[in-house]
Amino acid sequence: MVNDVVGHNDAGVLQSKRNATRYQILVEIAERQPAVSQQEIADSIGITAQAVSDYLQGLLEEEFVNKHGRGRYEITKEGVDWLITHTDALRQYVSHVSENVIEQVDIEAAIATVPIEEGETVTLTMRDGFLHANSATSGSATAVAVTSAAAGDAVGVTNFDGVVEYERGAVTIGTIPSVENAQHASIETTALEALIGEHKLLATAGTEALALTRAVEKPVDIKFGTVSAVQEAATRGQSVALVATPDQLSRHTDRLREENISYEVIDLQE
Repeated sequence: MVNDVVGHNDAGVLQSKRNATRYQILVEIAERQPAVSQQEIADSIGITAQAVSDYLQGLLEEEFVNKHGRGRYEITKEGVDWLITHTDALRQYVSHVSENVIEQVDIEAAIATVPIEEGETVTLTMRDGFLHANSATSGSATAVAVTSAAAGDAVGVTNFDGVVEYERGAVTIGTIPSVENAQHASIETTALEALIGEHKLLATAGTEALALTRAVEKPVDIKFGTVSAVQEAATRGQSVALVATPDQLSRHTDRLREENISYEVIDLQE
């Protein structure tokens, strides 16, 4: 019969130094059997060889381990069952810590809109694609400042409560011919300027797109890694104009569909 059965909310072997050491010794035996050196176990888990010997005597009495001569130990079915029980409990505990504890103490950075003191409760809003924190305590999302900050500086926030309310941005993709296409040189800039003027950010995918936007003297916000960057910007509520050649188009539209981001494709030749 397996002893020390633990509940799914327990840390199991972590609640007892004795059980934690027994757990480590059983793992070492299972990994090294049948030739098992007490000194190797001691060196591996950081206790004395005499302590390993004492623990082994107890494991033998509980029939978690069999001995087949000097330095030859083997874990039994009962020992394996005990390991599995505690391993399952540890796995559940680690999952709980990862999903419910660590996430709650995550620290994010926000831009302070007013001077903020450490420990102050702040309201979070999304502006220009970045979190902003102000000293008001009424809002859809609040957090606690873990640092002090002057207005305009970054402030660390944690203990989030609520949801930051904002709308996702949309993407308009203006396609242009690639350089080998005879129509490449015939692009009218009027449509391009109209496209850019309606959006917060400008992105280019392809050398031809970058050259064209330079010709109309429009600063480009995103030139590299546009597939991820355009999606991230729209996810943060930014409207994006993307100028792209046909060979770049599907990679962008595939990502936008995957992330449920609204987009439109227009032909800048028309």
